[in-house]
Amino acid sequence: MLPKLQTKNLTAQFQLWFGQNQINNNVTINNQDNNNMSEIPQHNKQSEAVANCSQQLRKSIICAENFSLWYGGKLAVNNVSMEIESGGVTAIIGPSGCGKSSFLRSINRMNDLIPNTRVGGRLIVEGQNVYDKRIDLVSLRRRIGMVFQRPNPFPKTIFDNVAYGPRLHGFRDRTRLNEIVETCLKSAALWEEVKESLSRSALALSGGQQQRLCIARALATQPDILLMDEPCSALDPIATGKIEELIVALKEKYTIVIVTHNMQQAARISDRTAFFCLGELIEYAETNKIFTIPSNPQTEAYITGRFG
Repeated sequence: MLPKLQTKNLTAQFQLWFGQNQINNNVTINNQDNNNMSEIPQHNKQSEAVANCSQQLRKSIICAENFSLWYGGKLAVNNVSMEIESGGVTAIIGPSGCGKSSFLRSINRMNDLIPNTRVGGRLIVEGQNVYDKRIDLVSLRRRIGMVFQRPNPFPKTIFDNVAYGPRLHGFRDRTRLNEIVETCLKSAALWEEVKESLSRSALALSGGQQQRLCIARALATQPDILLMDEPCSALDPIATGKIEELIVALKEKYTIVIVTHNMQQAARISDRTAFFCLGELIEYAETNKIFTIPSNPQTEAYITGRFG
């Protein structure tokens, strides 16, 4: 179970998600030559996993280089090296507690909100190490949107939920905000269902509608990358189907990284799949290869249900 994100109040949480506030980060950043890096064993299978996928990479937008993450003394992500190409959907699968969500949340530094977090190695997004001490978190979280496991609409109107991010970043013109809200709700396949009730509370929407609203809210800051942490785990099959259709449509415009426990979902919607186990990247390849002819026996055992 991941540590819970701690904030003092709901407003502060909103602002942290959208990168408005620069907090005193608890994260400790280790250089590659730091003695702590000696704690991490090198694994040839890491290089093999990356090589399997690197042959088909077009343009890398996210690159992890020997990246590790600790919660206090607990190692959650162990020496992961992988490249995620621009565009399409990359799924991260694996059993509970394997480091999937920890790795995902590291990409836009959401783990900074957890006390005593420590990282090693490098995590590069669009050519910039996100753990560089000079990084602008406001800019980083504007470029990397996030959708969480359970729908978490703000206790505001539908309109204000989508307009919240743009307003934090300085948009005040009502006409422009109207355009942003409509565009994002259309992109999230929700506009036709709510266009006559934008002043209605977002909390009155169904679970599936709330999750699509959260996706629209994430799109409102015009991100390049969209992170999704098990976005369908709390939804019924019909709502799940709509979210999956939406993800497939959005991958034409965004780079999407999704964590999922549902292997069938990963097979349906992703272009590439990474299998994590005990904090390590075991295998990373095109989705069709992972689910038909995996290279690693651990991967085969997991996808065939022999463990996990």
